[in-house]
Amino acid sequence: MTADNTDRLTRLEMLVTEQEKTIEELSGQVSEQWKVIEGMRRKLDALTDRFLVLEEQTAPDIPVTKPPHY
Repeated sequence: MTADNTDRLTRLEMLVTEQEKTIEELSGQVSEQWKVIEGMRRKLDALTDRFLVLEEQTAPDIPVTKPPHY
């Protein structure tokens, strides 16, 4: 192998190593963000349930009657 080919191979190996590291870091960040999203989804679901319960408790009972013009 010539010196040019050796240098080229070395640069390519370094590039691959850097890309592997970057991919691992990005994968870790995506994993952490997914945990945050799942936590937020659970909180939103809980708040939605609470809101619906409160809405049902405060809604007045309106009797169903025919309008006076019938």
